[in-house]
Amino acid sequence: MSVRTTAAIAVVAGVVTTLLPLSATAASAAPAGGDHAVLRTEMGTPVPNGPLTRGGATESFDLTVKNPTGKAVEYKPWMLLHPKGPSLLQEKDVVFRVEAVDAPATTSSVGRQDGEWQGTFAPSAGSGSSASGFDIPANGKMTWKVTIGLGTDYPTNNGDFTLTATSSNNSVAAGGSDSHLFTVDPKTKTGELKTWFKQVGSGKDGQEQRAYLDLNYQATGDGTFATALATSLSLSHPGEQAADFRLQGLIDGRWQDLRAEDGRYELPRIAKGFGAASGVHTLPLRVSLGLDTKIPARTLVTMTAEVRHDGGSRPLRTATLTFPLAPIVEPVTTPPITTPTTPVTPTTPTTPPATTAPVQQAVATGTGTTSGTTTTTTTTGSGVTTTGSSAGSLATTGAGSATGLYAALAGALVALGAAAVWIGRRRRVGA
Repeated sequence: MSVRTTAAIAVVAGVVTTLLPLSATAASAAPAGGDHAVLRTEMGTPVPNGPLTRGGATESFDLTVKNPTGKAVEYKPWMLLHPKGPSLLQEKDVVFRVEAVDAPATTSSVGRQDGEWQGTFAPSAGSGSSASGFDIPANGKMTWKVTIGLGTDYPTNNGDFTLTATSSNNSVAAGGSDSHLFTVDPKTKTGELKTWFKQVGSGKDGQEQRAYLDLNYQATGDGTFATALATSLSLSHPGEQAADFRLQGLIDGRWQDLRAEDGRYELPRIAKGFGAASGVHTLPLRVSLGLDTKIPARTLVTMTAEVRHDGGSRPLRTATLTFPLAPIVEPVTTPPITTPTTPVTPTTPTTPPATTAPVQQAVATGTGTTSGTTTTTTTTGSGVTTTGSSAGSLATTGAGSATGLYAALAGALVALGAAAVWIGRRRRVGA
């Protein structure tokens, strides 16, 4: 072992003095000091040393703890059970008893730190808790009788398990922990629980930009889960802006809102008895950013699902997916496009002119004879005079015409002309 590795172990040893998760092994448990992690555990052959059955006979073996050093070392027992299969064990799933053989009177208990099964025992004269340990004398040993069996509810989708004898105060030497494999009858093909997300679509739904996802569950192997399966779902995004996530699930054939408590959404339970024969269980989900979101633009969102036994806290399986999501797009009203025109200058209203009688065109017609041609001169009410030649006479247009007036006027002019001729002639005779 390198100097660096040895130093790292020594540093951790000064900190770890409480129960470790079941996943920790004796080899990974850091010693509390160079002269402390010296004990060794030995497990005798179980009797009757046959397969264990659910609710059946138990087996017993001797557990001996030896101290090869010249000073007493405290031993805090820790029996770690590593099951094969997807189910976590409950306290009553495994029978566990400890009796003193060559040791002080002992009391035992079962714990489930981090949701995992573990057996402990301590001196009866003490508090009876794992905080009390046994002082293994210098160059001495202590022996206990340990009894193991299966409860009637030992999960049907779990099989054999390994039991390891170590210590919770890291007083057992590295590589000094003994273990034994206990077989289970009937034989079980152990599988696993698979959980995964699949993004099935995204896009604008009305004003909302939604992501559509499927959360899938599948069990493999023999047996089924003895409890319902619960799922907690969480959503996160980079940055500190309020997200205002809107999460819905397709439940009982319709989209239903899912409410968050302390940032976690509880999904519908999967009933107990879920196993390989159940096939793939799918829960469609859709998520969007609500009106109160402070996220200004498209961002990456991470969805995490933790599946656990109903009533438990330790996840059996975790699934994660990251996908893009955009905030709601507010509708924009576009004004109509108009073609620019020349502005019209408004005019000030004026008093309309007084109504007058229609003005009749005054037509003056003079008739003379020049080489047999009649010349006609017409003057209109507009002051425009037109002259034309005609060999005929003025036509009559009917009762509404001014021809009679014109004829009378012409007759007066003819009479006036005749009088002028007469006066002129008379003046010439008198001369």
